[in-house]
Amino acid sequence: MDYLLINGEIFTMDNEKPVVQALAIKNDRIIATGTTEEIKNFKNAHTKVIDLDGRTVIPGLNDSHLHFYSTGLYLDLVDLMGSTSIHEVKEQVRRYINERNIKPGTWIRGRGWNQEHFTDEKRFITRQDLDDITTDHPLLLYRTCGHVLIANSKAIEMAELEKRSLEGHYDLHHGIFKEQAIESLLKAIPDPTFDDIKKTIQRAARHANRYGITSVQADDLMHLPSQDYRKILKAYETLQDEGQLTCRIYQQAQLPNITLLKDFLNEGYTTGVGNEYFKIGPLKLLGDGSLGARTAALRKPYHDDPKTKGILNYTDEELRELIETAHTNHMQLAIHGIGDRTIDQILNIYEDVLKRYPRNDHRHGIVHAQIMDEELMNRMKKLNVLAYVQPIFINYDHLIVESRVGPLVKTSYAYKTMKELGIHMSFGTDSPVEKIYPLDNIYSAVTRKGLDGTPLNGWMSEEAVTVYDAVYAYTVESAYAEFMEHEKGKLKPNYFADLIILDQNIFNIDPEKIRETEVLLTMVGGQVVYKE
Repeated sequence: MDYLLINGEIFTMDNEKPVVQALAIKNDRIIATGTTEEIKNFKNAHTKVIDLDGRTVIPGLNDSHLHFYSTGLYLDLVDLMGSTSIHEVKEQVRRYINERNIKPGTWIRGRGWNQEHFTDEKRFITRQDLDDITTDHPLLLYRTCGHVLIANSKAIEMAELEKRSLEGHYDLHHGIFKEQAIESLLKAIPDPTFDDIKKTIQRAARHANRYGITSVQADDLMHLPSQDYRKILKAYETLQDEGQLTCRIYQQAQLPNITLLKDFLNEGYTTGVGNEYFKIGPLKLLGDGSLGARTAALRKPYHDDPKTKGILNYTDEELRELIETAHTNHMQLAIHGIGDRTIDQILNIYEDVLKRYPRNDHRHGIVHAQIMDEELMNRMKKLNVLAYVQPIFINYDHLIVESRVGPLVKTSYAYKTMKELGIHMSFGTDSPVEKIYPLDNIYSAVTRKGLDGTPLNGWMSEEAVTVYDAVYAYTVESAYAEFMEHEKGKLKPNYFADLIILDQNIFNIDPEKIRETEVLLTMVGGQVVYKE
């Protein structure tokens, strides 16, 4: 026996034995759960015993949608999250350049600014603002959503954009690029070395483990400047072969066009290829943009900008070809859809493809599923379409949703309603759009508040879920989204020994204190990967 955990309050997320005192681990699996006295019988000369002293244990958390490689990369970029003015953004970037003594001509990237948080001017940063910081370094700053990128003159000059065909929305004079137009800038940046790609993934894994995350569903394939997905795949597969992954990866394979998808399938990749540490998941597509940038596609014009309905990234014909090709090649689908117009488009095509090529356990899904109405939610349930949601978005979005979408606010971010309808709903953070911190995410789902504790009574508090339901969405439901509900997401015999020890019982404390909870230990496959 490798480990015994005794004298604790272990929440198994299993209805047959919801709470136990102890469990036993051999190799990478749990082999028994029960009372402390029962589990002590498994001890031998080589067993390590962890006395929990009444502390809480829950299954390892599984972030059902994030950008893992970018999360690791973001830890080394200019962190602009929380910036409260354009002046502050400028100072942060200048400090970053000076402290690191970055040579002229070196590309600099940052992420996290949000014009709604600025106290000087509530506007997008511009090319002119970035030129005020530096004209010696090519500089790119992402808005927090990742759907808007600002470039300075040096970056635009080095990218030679005037000679390229720009897709999507852009404003060259102000250096503002949205959606597909962003790709034209990024192609000018050299790819990191293979070793640097591996190190970035490992950095992301250590960071995730620190906060109790043992599995992630990662959208990574298009996140190198060259968008060469084979380099990312090779890095993951090498780390897997070397036994260097401390987090289980289910790759949400973003392949935005039919040529890339067919190449991927022809190389033998589809959902389920891999092992318990790195596995191919669904085809991931970006159906629209973000609410904050007003690029999420709505059926009606934006209330606060009637000139736009947002951006649909695909025509019906383009999206149908991608969905049908993936579906008929036994590939799961997870499509980014924030606006109701996009969600409607996705559901229409899902319904048509499933009618022509029936598959009962397809587990296709919609990532974000934010701006909804009752009809769309009912259709999701009828088609058994999964919802990958991010309650932490409430932190910012509660300030803008009503102004953006008007009456639709009443049926948006409707987590309790979706759960009551029986929609399979898993939790994630979309990191680095938001911090990877799961306890902040659970806090937002339970209190319906921003991280500053407002509004006092919660935003649309009728859509709050219980702490148990939030943890369930982060464990059991996330495992279901991977077809892995019989191997992880619960603490019971024959399941992976993926678990975390917390310093307080989040199930019975004041919800306002959930964010104060610390992860004391994280275990993946029976191995301690983080210890405070």
